[in-house]
Amino acid sequence: MVRTQANSEPTTERPDMEDYGVPSDLEGTLPWHWASERLVRNRNYWVVTADRSGRPHSMPVWGVWRPDVNDFWFSCSPKSRKARNVAQNPAYVVTVDDTVECVSVEGRARIVDVDTEATDLDDVVSSYLSKYWEDPTEHAEMEAFLRSHTVIAVTPERAFGVIERADEFSERATRWSW
Repeated sequence: MVRTQANSEPTTERPDMEDYGVPSDLEGTLPWHWASERLVRNRNYWVVTADRSGRPHSMPVWGVWRPDVNDFWFSCSPKSRKARNVAQNPAYVVTVDDTVECVSVEGRARIVDVDTEATDLDDVVSSYLSKYWEDPTEHAEMEAFLRSHTVIAVTPERAFGVIERADEFSERATRWSW
């Protein structure tokens, strides 16, 4: 397996997809900034969790990808299956909603400690508000709503990027590892 490392970016690799014509060399792989740009600008993310027994659960959420630290944060009801599953099994998947230029991030989720992570939470809430509510008169109400729920942070372990176009799929398929 051929690898490369660039500063704080993840290691670029090829996914094990030889049966689909994906080569083993790195020529043509996607740069990490390609994936990061899509994660930042995406509006509706899909999150996939599993409970202790491995039963999967998938739901769309709004959230914030933080490119400076490569993690994903979102807010949900403390009674939601997403939040309950994190308590039982931290394995998580986050994907963008684009099915042509796909990014899928696998990692570990945790419930954010709002006391010890207040500065990060403030940054995330600010990003959330500017991303989803253009009208500043809505910000106070939406901030209160976000902070009244469980906040989950996902730290990536590996990610995949594929372009679902026949002329790019095998040449561009990329895996990144942290």
